[in-house]
Amino acid sequence: MRITIVAGFFSPVAPQVGASTGTMWQRLAFEFASAGHEVTLVSPHSPNLARREKVNAVDHIRLQGADDQDSFLRNLVSDFRWSWRVARNLPAADVVICHTVTLPVWLRWLKPSAGRVAVVLENMPKGAGRFYGAADHLLPMSAAIVAKLGAGNPRLARRITPFHHPIDWATQARWAESEKFSHASAESLSGTRKLTIGYVGPIHPEKGLRLLLRAAELLLAEDVPPWRLEIIGPSSISQGGGGEMFRDALSADFGRALGDRIAFVDHVSDAEQLAARYGAMDLFCYPSLTEKRENFPVTVAEAMAAGATPVVSDLPCFRELVRDEETGLIFDQCPPGGEERLAAKFARLLRDGGLRRGLARRAQEQVRRYDYTESARSLAAQLTSPKT
Repeated sequence: MRITIVAGFFSPVAPQVGASTGTMWQRLAFEFASAGHEVTLVSPHSPNLARREKVNAVDHIRLQGADDQDSFLRNLVSDFRWSWRVARNLPAADVVICHTVTLPVWLRWLKPSAGRVAVVLENMPKGAGRFYGAADHLLPMSAAIVAKLGAGNPRLARRITPFHHPIDWATQARWAESEKFSHASAESLSGTRKLTIGYVGPIHPEKGLRLLLRAAELLLAEDVPPWRLEIIGPSSISQGGGGEMFRDALSADFGRALGDRIAFVDHVSDAEQLAARYGAMDLFCYPSLTEKRENFPVTVAEAMAAGATPVVSDLPCFRELVRDEETGLIFDQCPPGGEERLAAKFARLLRDGGLRRGLARRAQEQVRRYDYTESARSLAAQLTSPKT
């Protein structure tokens, strides 16, 4: 099958400059090509990269892109310009996967030789489904977007194929510490190893980090094995954080009570280094307070693959991944009492190694289906024919 992938106008795909979305499409393109498909990846040009080249059996076409901006309308204009530029350069194919807003609206009519149109919906403004009647496949990246699509245009239901952000399951699983799954290592019995509670994501108020740190303070009064808390992620606004002042305020407000039990770590961009960090975590907490901008929780899935037991807030994006009491624990983050409920979940898992290891083992196996190779195979099978 001939597959063309169109990245967003601000999504470079070279690992040295790419964001997670750009890296995802490069990896999926490689997986498609490895399975025998003819693959072309269209993405924004970036310095030191050729405009056209073949790398790992993938044909790259790199065109002039644009910077991401805070304004939705300005981004929509940039997307429209990018889409026209892309349309003029698209090769003939069987299917074209669009990570764009406007291109799937009219591509089928303007350039039918580009193939069947599949549109990836990572975020979807209200009512956008009305404009995708010409698309053959709709690939929403969360259950919430599936629901919005059905409500906005019920006729699209048969064309919907949920598509979650893939993860490198094999890499994460390779870093899982074997003692997490053992009944009782000598080190754990002696109490010399501190169990690690981890968070990976933007250092932003909406992510519930203040709630997490208050829960950690409450945990100090509990009779539990030794533990530490590691918070990894960017604080700069340009990278999705709440700013350095917010991070400094967290450190000042909780540093004295928690002391050396807490560590803030800058964003880790190297995949192997991040996998090693996940592998050292016994519990992984994502205490987000709002559904805004929350889609498929990639970091939660990666931590699960690395053998960490997930503890997440009660939001739809987490419930489609974590099954309470089966593959992790879910806590009610709403006030009052959110921090007390989270602290109680931590205490239970720290005390009960059998429960912790059982949840972690099932969680690791559950997210195997999101591995890149499996995701690419499944998606290619879905795209072989139009869903009318």
